[in-house]
Amino acid sequence: MSDALLGLGLLVALGLALAWLRAQHLRARALARLEASRPAAPEDALPEAPEPRPVFVRRRWIVAVVALGLGLGLWLGGIVRPGFALAAAAVVGTVGWMLESTLHVRRVRLLETQLTDSLDLVVGALRAGAGLLDALEVAAREARAPLRPLLEETCGRIRLGDGPQVVFLDLAERVPLESYQVLAFTLAVHWEVGGSLAPTLSTTGRAIRDRVELTRRVEAQSTQARVSAAVFLCLSVFVGVLVWRGNPARMEGFLNTSIGGGLVASAVVLQCLGVLWMARLSRLEV
Repeated sequence: MSDALLGLGLLVALGLALAWLRAQHLRARALARLEASRPAAPEDALPEAPEPRPVFVRRRWIVAVVALGLGLGLWLGGIVRPGFALAAAAVVGTVGWMLESTLHVRRVRLLETQLTDSLDLVVGALRAGAGLLDALEVAAREARAPLRPLLEETCGRIRLGDGPQVVFLDLAERVPLESYQVLAFTLAVHWEVGGSLAPTLSTTGRAIRDRVELTRRVEAQSTQARVSAAVFLCLSVFVGVLVWRGNPARMEGFLNTSIGGGLVASAVVLQCLGVLWMARLSRLEV
């Protein structure tokens, strides 16, 4: 009975994932039809600039599809029972979600750290008498990926004749971080009204550096919660292995029963949910 319920839960989870993907597909089609229904621009009008490509592309749906596909494959292939298939899907999904989140946070921190270093170069070039565009090109030559392509594209678009305000606002849309939004608005306003930009950028860079430092301190304080979550998960596996080595026959008999297998699978799924919850509570919004 418990295996049937767990199998039903796995099918429901897969159905929800497929329904979400279908809804996203229908939304994309609706937006495409809405865009196609707009009146055509006059022949003498300038073509519209393409939408800015976002820097951060989250692919959590790939983790969900892989985890559910693995669980369904283990179940339908007859490799394991439905409860253990659901547990395997939960473990793979949890590990994949945490890995994707870690890589995303690392990329965000790298972009913010590079921005503070580049702002120091821009301020120095401005105080030496260079123009804003020349100072940005100097910072672009000294920067590394992933910031260097962003600065090079910004300077290149301005050199080719695009509106500087539009280019700076597109940069804020491509990098949806508070640091880049503040910088983009500062540059757009300066280009419109003029004035001394070096003191403003110096203050902006100092504020961004303080924000990065505060974020690192908060993450260091929350490291204990993340380590505790990993220790709890590993400790249960370690205890299970000890029990198995101590009395394999009794452990196999317990797992082969519907109640025992259901309890073990439920414990694994609940532990994965607890790890995700603790990781989510101990992480800042980025």
